[in-house]
Amino acid sequence: MLQRGAYGSVNFAANRSLFAVSAFAARANCFLSSRKKPLKIQQKTMSSRFIPSKRYDGVDRNVWIEFTTLAAECKAVNLGQGFPDFSPPEHIKQALADVAAVDSVATYQYTRGVGHPRLVKTMSKLFSPLFGIEIDALKDILITIGGYGALYASISAFIEHEDEVIIVEPFFDCYEPMVKIAGGIPKFIPLKPKSKESAGTSAGWTLDRDELEKMFNKNTKAIIINTPNNPLGKVYSREELELIAEMCIKYDCLCISDEVYEWLLFEDNKHVRIASLPGMWDRTLTIGSAGKTFSVTGWKLGWAIGPSQLIKHLQTVWQNSVYTCPTPLQEAVARGFETEMSRMGTDESYFKILPEQLQAKRDRMVQVLKDFGLKPIIPQGGYFLIADISSLNVDLSDSKDSGDAWDYRLVKWLTRNKKLATIPTTAFYCKEHRHLTEKYIRFCFCKEDETIEKMEKILKEWSKSM
Repeated sequence: MLQRGAYGSVNFAANRSLFAVSAFAARANCFLSSRKKPLKIQQKTMSSRFIPSKRYDGVDRNVWIEFTTLAAECKAVNLGQGFPDFSPPEHIKQALADVAAVDSVATYQYTRGVGHPRLVKTMSKLFSPLFGIEIDALKDILITIGGYGALYASISAFIEHEDEVIIVEPFFDCYEPMVKIAGGIPKFIPLKPKSKESAGTSAGWTLDRDELEKMFNKNTKAIIINTPNNPLGKVYSREELELIAEMCIKYDCLCISDEVYEWLLFEDNKHVRIASLPGMWDRTLTIGSAGKTFSVTGWKLGWAIGPSQLIKHLQTVWQNSVYTCPTPLQEAVARGFETEMSRMGTDESYFKILPEQLQAKRDRMVQVLKDFGLKPIIPQGGYFLIADISSLNVDLSDSKDSGDAWDYRLVKWLTRNKKLATIPTTAFYCKEHRHLTEKYIRFCFCKEDETIEKMEKILKEWSKSM
């Protein structure tokens, strides 16, 4: 019955409520009555046409998913995945809090697709003197979802079917699948110790000139380097980069330089940007990361810097895939850079504080590993070190992962049996070269002192039982 208001008019608000309640009751009765009958289970079928693209063949296994999942399942001390388990600097946290507190509609909506204006303008001011060239904020920078996004845009924009791409080993594991997905052919050249005496530091691992030049030919489209290197911690010297630059110019190749750890240098090591060398700006894409710079890896914000004639093609990839990055995070990173620029060269600069903290953590971990009888390779920069574990007498004959490389099996054994999670080093090598470092594993030292102490306790207890 319709409810009426004053003067006999229909009260539509009240009647809408009555209709809604009646409709809900009817649907509920219908559902309850249907529950008296057994449910028909839909059979799962898969069309023969629903198969993945062939370009993804062989790239489905991911070391991070596999080993971080195992670490979580085993509740292991996580020295595998490369993220700091300590808090980022106060000014970057406050920057994001301030951005969120401002009642500005623009902050919560899309910003410029290829880079938030305030961020790219600030980066232009910061990086122009470091590259030795005036960087156009709107044309020479692309902001991406992490360094991953910048690598993806760079490789997708330029690598075509049967283009050869030289990858220096050890390499961050996404380089190879990204090249393959783009249709390219990865070619690998490993850094090797110059001698047994020099093998104990990352500086002693180098490229052989003749071996490097043999990698280049008319089909070579690009070379990918990483300095400071993950996982080795090598910081390329100016002379080493000049050799690579010489080859790039001689064979007219693109250089993709992954420099996400650019601020994390130890002792007197200096970061040389290959794009700053003569003849290299016009053929180099430099990859960076706010996550590594400010210890906020979860923000997943990165960038590519290069000449406009290259960056415009990355921007095309970006606008047709991800399109843009979160506005509040870009605004916060812009403010973080502005703060660091005002503190540059002082003891208050996070670019000075963080590497000093990490160097102390590195030295602590090195000593713990040496005391246990392992042989760590001393890194010049970054988050990681690799250690020679050939002295470990572990019986892996009954391992259910017998098809894996020895370091894969050992890392799984460590995680399950000793609750210590690391990463196998062969994940950073092609199949043909995995034998070179099968007896090494990677440790991450960008951790709280308490985390490193937990590792020490595990190793001491294990040592007692050996």
